[in-house]
Amino acid sequence: MPKQVDHQERRETIARALWRVVERRGARHLTLREVAQEAGISLGQLQHYFGSRAELLGFAMDLAGEQSGRRVERALSELGERPHPRAVLRALLVELLPLHADSRVTSRMSAAYVLEALHDEEVRARARSGLLQGRGTVEQVVRQAIADGLIGADRDPVVETDLLLALTGFTTLLELSVVGPEAALTAVDRHLDGLFAGEGGSAGR
Repeated sequence: MPKQVDHQERRETIARALWRVVERRGARHLTLREVAQEAGISLGQLQHYFGSRAELLGFAMDLAGEQSGRRVERALSELGERPHPRAVLRALLVELLPLHADSRVTSRMSAAYVLEALHDEEVRARARSGLLQGRGTVEQVVRQAIADGLIGADRDPVVETDLLLALTGFTTLLELSVVGPEAALTAVDRHLDGLFAGEGGSAGR
């Protein structure tokens, strides 16, 4: 009997090969042929699963996002059934920064995807949709924390969400060793302390 091919597993294998190529060389000159070589398959086999560079990048980005989400869920599960919103926001922000090998992969994939989105309307729409969804998650946590009295009622949830997401700008500084992980985390914690100042700052660490 011929061996049955798990198509989802094969697609994920190809996506991980793309991650490795991006990790080593960036995405500027990324080609399907290079990814196929990294995955140990022929270009024709790769094109059976992904018809274009944009399609492969999109799948690889989605897979990275799913794994990132699972890491956040694991981190929050360790904090109990109902983690403090400060802890939720910190977990989300920390996962978006390239502070460990897995998050660096996601961060670099995101950078590659954004560059692709600048020149491809389809990729741009898909990337924008994902970013809006992520932003919505953060804003929902902020709004609920305000409603529960954990963040001051005078705070604008839209502005506070924008300020929280602005902290992901540490990505470039971390990647180029302008600041270190400890400095980035200190800044994140300081900002969250100010946001939840009514509870004494350190709540939910």
